[in-house]
Amino acid sequence: MKTTHNTSVLPTRLRQAIAKLGADIAIARRKRSLTVGMMAERTGVHKNTYLKIEKGDPTVAFGIYAMALFVLGLSDALTTVADPGRDDTGLLLDADHLPKRIRAPKEPNPL
Repeated sequence: MKTTHNTSVLPTRLRQAIAKLGADIAIARRKRSLTVGMMAERTGVHKNTYLKIEKGDPTVAFGIYAMALFVLGLSDALTTVADPGRDDTGLLLDADHLPKRIRAPKEPNPL
């Protein structure tokens, strides 16, 4: 079954973020003196697929981006992407659910 990928639904900011990730991966690869062929082999994908990563193609599977980061020694950053402790909006929502008043527990009635 063939699937189609409609990237036009992605918000501009998201497309720009993915493009920046791809560009950053390309820079990290060149800093490590790795060729595109070496990266493709180490990530386990075809050379053309790896080149799509460096172009920031959003149709490439997230796991392949993650593997490229792993090969470059940058995969630790993935552990903090959606860390609840760094989720400012989530933390504010938690604070909104705190009770306004704390009442002392009722003592049981002696019979």
